[in-house]
Amino acid sequence: MFKNIAVIRGDGIGPEIIEQALMVLNRTADLFGHEFKYTEVDMGGCAIDKWGEPLPQAMLEKCTSSDSVLLGAVGGSKWNDVPAELRPEKGLLKLRAGMGVYSNNRPAKIWPQLADASPLKKEIVDKGIDFIIVRELIGGIYFGEHKTVGDTATDLLKYSEAEIERIGKIGFETALKRNKRLCSVEKSNVLDSSRLWKKVMHRLADEYPDVELTDMLVDNCAMQIVKNPAQFDVIVTENMFGDILSDEASMITGSIGMIPSSSLGAGSCGLYEPIHGSAPDIAGKDIANPIGTILSAAMMLRYSFNMLDEADCIERAVEKFLDDGYRTADIMPIDSKDLTVVGCIECGRLITENLTK
Repeated sequence: MFKNIAVIRGDGIGPEIIEQALMVLNRTADLFGHEFKYTEVDMGGCAIDKWGEPLPQAMLEKCTSSDSVLLGAVGGSKWNDVPAELRPEKGLLKLRAGMGVYSNNRPAKIWPQLADASPLKKEIVDKGIDFIIVRELIGGIYFGEHKTVGDTATDLLKYSEAEIERIGKIGFETALKRNKRLCSVEKSNVLDSSRLWKKVMHRLADEYPDVELTDMLVDNCAMQIVKNPAQFDVIVTENMFGDILSDEASMITGSIGMIPSSSLGAGSCGLYEPIHGSAPDIAGKDIANPIGTILSAAMMLRYSFNMLDEADCIERAVEKFLDDGYRTADIMPIDSKDLTVVGCIECGRLITENLTK
């Protein structure tokens, strides 16, 4: 199978971690008989330096005409003094809007080898943490009217049935590719928008009889994530709730460098990136952790290309890397005598060597 992947190396450690992910993708393509073509795209600070803006229209068109986009990281203190409308992060907002991605999907997974890094009690972690939060990305209170009159401020929370339906379908489709359990999170005991959310989700459930749908109030969900995260498979929720819950979920895994993410829209073309930033302070030092980017590539294979075996292959290779006692500096526990710390390049090489069908 042939796929055209737009590659945004970006700023800081972005080029380093992307290079390792591409090496893993190339080996996976060889193993499974695929062909991946990479189209280079300038975005972020590097695009400001080269083109005078964070995402030129020609670069956006390369992304929208691709089969999916793989992003390293953008931004850095070098561009702090540029006008607000030209900040590197504006390129990311333009990219999301241009691609029409309205669903941000962030996994929360604790690798057994890193269980001690979680702030949760051992008996909770031992039950397992492996779920995805599907967050509506371009609606809700963040995109409603914001107004301050005198000493009173208001922010409008608004959702249409169509907006709820399209993110709901992403939630159901994601659950179908996992363990077929979907938890819809809202605040229907208080908010009209949440009552509409719940109504639409239950209507959609008729189209997905293989998926078990449950409802949970957002305040209870926040408690359950730290009390019993093993109960969750896929969580789908609106923009602000998803923003808060996904940050909470990332912390219980104990390792930001290991977490990938995806942003999806109506089609199969998605935007895939690790959740961490560009870390300019360690750029070029060969100490960055590329695993979040490598796992983002695995998500791309699974959710945009429907290459489930290939995604599993990459995830197994990462697990073997950890089983063999290797760690990058950010996930290296203090005073460990049985583990070996490796750099970014060596991490990518070892994971690539671990790839087997």
